[in-house]
Amino acid sequence: MIPGDTYATRRFLPHLEKCGATYFVTFSTWSRMILADEMRTIALDVIVRDHRRIYWLHTAVVMPDHVHVVITPYENWRLPEVMQRMKSVSSHLINRALHRHGALWQDESFDRIIRTDEDIRRKCEYVCENPVRAGLSRSVDDYRWVWREWVEGRRTGEGACPPTGVRGNRV
Repeated sequence: MIPGDTYATRRFLPHLEKCGATYFVTFSTWSRMILADEMRTIALDVIVRDHRRIYWLHTAVVMPDHVHVVITPYENWRLPEVMQRMKSVSSHLINRALHRHGALWQDESFDRIIRTDEDIRRKCEYVCENPVRAGLSRSVDDYRWVWREWVEGRRTGEGACPPTGVRGNRV
């Protein structure tokens, strides 16, 4: 992808891509299957593992039947590649743990380019508050399957400034 270029693709949902963009992405389990606690832990671990490797992860929340992430893919990675990797690896590990085969995630994801720093902050706060709004926890800090670059990332040393060459906005 050439910096500054925008690409549009369509399957069932429209998808816009722009080099250096930050995205709000939601993807759901197949047939809205409920993920047990251990499976949500696997999904979150897979998502966090690629922070600073192929994308800058601003925040992620794994809900019982869907996932929200706010990410900025690094220059050499396109959003479809990032999502395919995230969903494929987590699906493989979760299926292995459940001794099952077949699709875990729906093929499509909902993604939207976030345009400003203010929008990134709002989206991250929305993502983090999702378990509270759903009645799954009293506070964001009580929910086990949330990861925030500015909180959990700082605790593990994974939340330093993005490496040179990362494009897009940070929270």
